Amino acid sequence: MLFVLVGVPVRVILALIVAILLNNVIRGRTSVVFRTVFFMPVMAAASVIGVVLTFVLSPNSGPVNTLLTTTGLAGQPIEFLSDPSIAFWVTLGAHTWKNFGMTLIYWMAALQTVPEEYYEAAKVDGATSLRQLLHITMPLLLPFTIVILVLTANENLHAFALIQAMTGGGPYYTTQVMEVFIYQTAFAPSAQGGIPRLGYASAAGCFFGLATLILAVLQAWAARGLSRRKSQMGA
Repeated sequence: MLFVLVGVPVRVILALIVAILLNNVIRGRTSVVFRTVFFMPVMAAASVIGVVLTFVLSPNSGPVNTLLTTTGLAGQPIEFLSDPSIAFWVTLGAHTWKNFGMTLIYWMAALQTVPEEYYEAAKVDGATSLRQLLHITMPLLLPFTIVILVLTANENLHAFALIQAMTGGGPYYTTQVMEVFIYQTAFAPSAQGGIPRLGYASAAGCFFGLATLILAVLQAWAARGLSRRKSQMGA
């Protein structure tokens, strides 16, 4: 739930800011380059990214710790993935970075639906860029916001591959998301300190499935509302 409650608002807000910059400020080939750079991690397998980040953040020979220690920014290597106080935030940051491009594409698509005539009329009336953003862009993006929030929440619920590759749910279960918990309870009992508990894992799977189903219903409801809003705008 922390992956959803913390990760979703951060990713949605940051992606909205970047989308507005790429749509209204940065244009042309530069915008295309930035869009490609942001979307590239989405195309890579989560397990591969997890393995690569494990090496990059390694306290022994990882380039991040090497840079921090050689420049004097850190007196000793930082245990990014084995320190319980920061491991959760590191994995959440990695998951946010890996899927950031998808949320960005959602916002870019939403921005394309705002009629250009509204901006032209606002410019004629002397509205500044900030007023156009607050009184035209944001109100028209509100229906899309619900859909994007639900889609992003569903993505944050499914972080098994990345977490399993980076930390395996550790240290001390601080990064143990629901999917990792179900897997370890059913198929990796040594991680749970006991024998396989298939019944308990099945119960947890039902709970996880229910949470996903609720998000699916919300997504359908939001999509229906968005379709209704579009038809009203067309009329």
